[in-house]
Amino acid sequence: MSVIVAWGAAGCSSARPVSTRAAIDVDMPVALVDQPVHMRITHLAPHDRIVVGSSATAYNGQVWGAKATFTADDRGVVDLTTSRPESGTYNKVDGMGLFWSMRPPSGDPDLASFAPLYPDLAPSYKVRIGVTAHGRSLAGRTLTREWARPGVQSKDLSLAHDKLLGKLFLPPPGTPRHPAVLAFGGSEGGVGMKFEAALLASHGYPTLSLGYFRMPGLPATLRDIPLEYFATAAHLLAAQPSSDPAHIIAMGYSRGSEAALLLAEHYPQLVHGAVVYSPSSTVFPGFPEGGDAWTYQGRPIPQSTIPLDHLSGPVLSIAGADDALWASPAFARQIAAQLDDNHDRHPHQSLIYPGAGHGVGTFPYLARAVSLTNPTTGRNMNLGGSRAADAAAREQGWPRVLSFLANASQ
Repeated sequence: MSVIVAWGAAGCSSARPVSTRAAIDVDMPVALVDQPVHMRITHLAPHDRIVVGSSATAYNGQVWGAKATFTADDRGVVDLTTSRPESGTYNKVDGMGLFWSMRPPSGDPDLASFAPLYPDLAPSYKVRIGVTAHGRSLAGRTLTREWARPGVQSKDLSLAHDKLLGKLFLPPPGTPRHPAVLAFGGSEGGVGMKFEAALLASHGYPTLSLGYFRMPGLPATLRDIPLEYFATAAHLLAAQPSSDPAHIIAMGYSRGSEAALLLAEHYPQLVHGAVVYSPSSTVFPGFPEGGDAWTYQGRPIPQSTIPLDHLSGPVLSIAGADDALWASPAFARQIAAQLDDNHDRHPHQSLIYPGAGHGVGTFPYLARAVSLTNPTTGRNMNLGGSRAADAAAREQGWPRVLSFLANASQ
């Protein structure tokens, strides 16, 4: 459905036709956050210049926004999927540029990430699209970006009842069994990857977002974390009716990549592959005080190259070529080389995206920082890369992850 707002042009002295109305055509007014939308601005005067803007409200009430200036074609149309902006918050042809290039009302956009409410508090958020020309508003439309499809279920997990802390997201009842994902973050601690878990469940993959330190009842820092704790979570995930217990995938980001690979190595009968973002191929010391990060059967796991000779499933590594936090591109290549040397029979691939930094993942179309404060230490971390390159990497990388999961059971 088109929304048309018309304005009179009486008294206009310009020789060039001036737009008196506009329509915003959108193929999916309601869509998952990770789904691109195709927008066209129509009913414009041919060759007229317009500004298309977007805005959305973050969890703290701040209104973020993006904008781009375009010139209509001979038919009075601007297709955002094929049109390059003349100026604005992004500068290349990008149908979703008005989403990922949003900026906060003040401050350096490189230092801030747009954060809606978590999916367990709000199943969606709104993005307002507006069209202006010559100081006048021509059209407006509100789009809904969903974290979870209708019917997706979520459940908080507790130490008292489940022997772990996290949040479980399950596809709608009746969804056929799919590979399941055990997802966890890195040195920031807490229960991370809730957004990813909700989206993955919406695509049919049961996902457990796991916390393993910096939470009540858990270690305060990344030190002496037992692999058995992750195995408990994987067993719980495998027991879900919508999970295919023969295909449990560990998904770890940054320091969490170590745990994901170690799980796949030490529990090949339980964990059948891994997706690792900004990975390490080596066990590093505990964070931030040192010591041993991980233990297995009560003993420290050596701080050395992670062996990858017992894996029972595929591995996908994703890194940004300009990672400023650590050498994830080299680590990703080493993971692939080890699997090649071991003649691993399962598919494995390393994707390294040019210009992207440590923030190379995960899902696309959300404005994110390239520098942030680690809540474990309170220190600022330069992640490297750029907002535009990171956004491009996520747009390309997330479908590869979904394809990886779709093929994991084949």
